[in-house]
Amino acid sequence: MDRAGIVITGAGSGIGRATARRFLKDGWRTALIGRREDALHETADGQPALILPCDVTDDAAVDLAFDRIVSEWGRLDVLFNNAGRGVAPATPDQLSPEAFRAVIDVNVTGMFLCARAAFRVMRAQRPQGGRIVNNGSIAAHVPRAGSIAYTASKHAVTGLTRSLSLDGRDFDIACGQIDVGNAGTELLAEVSQGEAPAEPMMDVSIVADAVLHMARLPRGANVQFMTVMATNMPYIGRG
Repeated sequence: MDRAGIVITGAGSGIGRATARRFLKDGWRTALIGRREDALHETADGQPALILPCDVTDDAAVDLAFDRIVSEWGRLDVLFNNAGRGVAPATPDQLSPEAFRAVIDVNVTGMFLCARAAFRVMRAQRPQGGRIVNNGSIAAHVPRAGSIAYTASKHAVTGLTRSLSLDGRDFDIACGQIDVGNAGTELLAEVSQGEAPAEPMMDVSIVADAVLHMARLPRGANVQFMTVMATNMPYIGRG
């Protein structure tokens, strides 16, 4: 039987890189999407990954990347919809409209475009179906101070997840969301800079293992929402 195949967006760093390496180690066919080809090759580290440089906000480029996956593999089993960005903390009056739009463009529109392309592929393939895992955040539930753009975007991701889950039912396309709290990545450093004292952190490999668990579930079973976080971070009771 052919190995299962996953495409991971934002695979050039952080959670995307750690997850890609975890799936490659587990023997999955793995396609890597990200803006910088050199970073994707770094992630692959000599492993036989499918390298797909792509800006997730470019709908034509996204469609071409997913067409390439189908051309190479014949089908797609899982999308880890992970690409995202943040912005330095700022109160709403300090944040420029351009910065707000840039976050929404990647975290919401980019996630929609990749989910749209995956849904198209999964609906058309035989046997029909597949799985989409969206990377949310604990910001989808509780915000950090000065994070209006990032928090709004992650609330929108939860809406995408719920709608994809509902729309996918007739086509055996499952959708779940992983909400991550305080994994040590460059993005966390960007959205939380200046916080004191430093919050507890967990290793990013824990997130990769959680995504693998979600992806391995048999058809007919789904993790709808998973929160994985540093145990003692101020999430429960925050605010």
